[in-house]
Amino acid sequence: MAFPHRPDAPELPDFSMLKRLARDQLIYLLEQLPGKKDLFIEADLMSPLDRIANVSILKQHEVDKLYKVESKPALSSNEQLCFLVRPRIKNMRYIASLVNADKMAGRTRKYKVIFCPQKFHACEMVLEEEGVYGDVSCDEWAFSLLPLDVDLLSMELPEFFRDYFLEGDQRWINTVAQALHLLSTLYGPFPNCYGIGRCTKMSYELWRRLEEEEDGETKGRRPEIGHIFLLDRDVDFVTALCSQVVYEGLVDDTFRIKCGSVDFGPEVTSSDRSLKVLLNAEDKVFNEIRNEHFSNVFGFLSQKARNLQAQYDRRRGMDIKQMKNFVSQELKGLKQEHRLLSVHIGACESIMKKKTKQDFQELIKTEHALLEGFNIRESTSYIEEHIDRQVSPIESLRLMCLLSITENGLIPKDYRSLKTQYLQSYGPEHLLTFSNLRRAGLLTEQAPGDTLTAVESKVSKLVTDKAAGKITDAFSSLAKRSNFRAISKKLNLIPRVDGEYDLKVPRDMAYVFSGAYVPLSCRIIEQVLERRSWQGLDEVVRLLNCSELAFTDMTKEDKASSECLRLILVVFLGGCTFSEISALRFLGREKGYRFIFLTTAITNSARLMEAMSEVKA
Repeated sequence: MAFPHRPDAPELPDFSMLKRLARDQLIYLLEQLPGKKDLFIEADLMSPLDRIANVSILKQHEVDKLYKVESKPALSSNEQLCFLVRPRIKNMRYIASLVNADKMAGRTRKYKVIFCPQKFHACEMVLEEEGVYGDVSCDEWAFSLLPLDVDLLSMELPEFFRDYFLEGDQRWINTVAQALHLLSTLYGPFPNCYGIGRCTKMSYELWRRLEEEEDGETKGRRPEIGHIFLLDRDVDFVTALCSQVVYEGLVDDTFRIKCGSVDFGPEVTSSDRSLKVLLNAEDKVFNEIRNEHFSNVFGFLSQKARNLQAQYDRRRGMDIKQMKNFVSQELKGLKQEHRLLSVHIGACESIMKKKTKQDFQELIKTEHALLEGFNIRESTSYIEEHIDRQVSPIESLRLMCLLSITENGLIPKDYRSLKTQYLQSYGPEHLLTFSNLRRAGLLTEQAPGDTLTAVESKVSKLVTDKAAGKITDAFSSLAKRSNFRAISKKLNLIPRVDGEYDLKVPRDMAYVFSGAYVPLSCRIIEQVLERRSWQGLDEVVRLLNCSELAFTDMTKEDKASSECLRLILVVFLGGCTFSEISALRFLGREKGYRFIFLTTAITNSARLMEAMSEVKA
C-alpha cells in the first residue's frame, strides 16, 4: 500500500542537525539576557518554536512566563522582556508602545527583540521613529529550515507567496539564499542545479554570490545530494488550484495541517476533546496511506483493523510466560497502532461526510472538464450556481481562477458577468481581491478581439518555425498568458486512458488527480531529469513565459557518487501542495530516485486564494 522504495534507493540525509542548530542558536540568544525573563512570542511562530524548543527547554534557560504578542497591553512584572517576532511593522509598534508605557510609569527594564528569520532595516527605522531604538537590543534568529518530515523541509513563511507574487516584494529572497547556503554547507555542494522562474533566478544568483564569498567551505566536500530544482509557484498555478484527492492532501484541505501537525476535533475523535496529531513517517498507519488515492484508504484501514484484532486474539491460547512476553514486548505497540488507526478512520469518516455534503463528485467532474477544456459552458454555469448558492467565497474564487488559467483568460462577457454575480452574492468588499487576482495573473480577462483559443492553436503550429517567435512574442506581450492548453498538449498532462484508470495500481503521476491530470510542476521536473537540462523543452519554456528565466548549472560530477545522483532536492518558492509531494514520491519509486522537498510553506487552493483576498475570513 505505502510506496516501498526500491532496495537500491539512496539513503536520505539526516535533517535532525537543522533542528539542533536552530535550538542551539535560540538558546545562545536567550542566554544573552542572563537571569529570569518573560518571552513574548508572535502567534505564527508558536508552532515552529514548539517543534524546535518546547516549554521545558525554554524554562531550563530561565524563561519565566510565555505571552502571545497581542494588541492588548502586557501584564508582565518581570524586569527583562524578550520578544520573538517576525520582522513586521505592527510588531515594532507594539513593542514601542510597551517600552514607552514603561517610560511614562518611570520603570526601567531590559528589552531584547529577536527577529525570525531575519531583521529588516524598516523595523529598526520604526523603533527609531518611536524613540525606543536605544532602549532595545536587536538580534536575529536565522531559523529558516524546519524539518517537518524525513523528506520535507519548510521555511514556514506563508506570507512569501503574497509578498513576492502579488506585491513584488523581494525581501525574502535573501532568506531563501541563506537557507540554500546552509544546506550546501551541511550536505556538500549540489553538482547539478536547474531552475525556472523570476524569483528562482534571483534567489539562485544571490545564493551563488554567498557561495563565492565563502568559497573554501564546501571545496573538496563530497556532495550528498546530486540535483537541485528551483521552481516558482506561478510557473504552475493550475496544480495548486485543484482539489486534492490523495489522503494527506485531503486532510490538509479539510482540517488544515499546520507545521506538520493537525488538530482533529470531536467529530474525528468521537469524544468531547480535540486531539493534536503529528503527521509524519513515524506514524506507521499514516505513512502507509498518506500518498494513496482516497478511494483506497478505507479498504486499507479496515484490513489493518482486522490484522490488529487477529494479533490481539493471539493472547487467548497463551501460557503465563508467553503472556508476559506479549505484554512487555508487543502490547504497547499494538495499543499505539490501535489509537492511530481509530484516529485515521475517524478522519476518513469526517472527510466523507463533509465531501458528500458539498457534492464533491460534481465538483471534481467540473475541475476535470476545465483541465481538459471540455464543456466550458456547462462548467461556467456550474461556477455561477456555486456563486448563487453562496457555497463558499474562497471555493467560488478558486473555480473562477481555474477557468481563467485553463482558458487563457475569460472572454470579457463572462468575466464581467461572473464578477458581478460574485460581488452581489458575497459582498462588494471583495472588489479589491479581483484587482489582486488580475495583477497576479490568476483571474484575467482576454483583451477585446483577442479570443486566443482559435488564433493560439494556429500560432502554436507556427511556433516550431523560428520566424514565428516574433508572433508569439507579440502575443505574450498582451498579458502574462497562461498558455495552459498548449503546454498541456506538449507535455501530455492529460493522459489518454483506455478503459478505467486503476487507482489501486497507479501507472503514472496523474493518479494524484484521479488519473485526469499530471501536475505540471512534476512533469517539468521529470522531463528535465530525463534530459539533464532544459534542452528540447525550449517551446515549453517559451509558453511558460520563462525564456530568460530557465537555467541549468552543471559542475564536474567526478566527485558525485552514483547514489548521490539519485537524490534530488526540489525547492518550491511560493508554496508546495501535498499532491505534488505524493506525485514526486511516486516518480521516485518508479525511477529509483529519492526526492527531498524544501518549500517556503505548504500550500493548497484555499491558502492561495486567502493570500490574494482582501477580505479576512
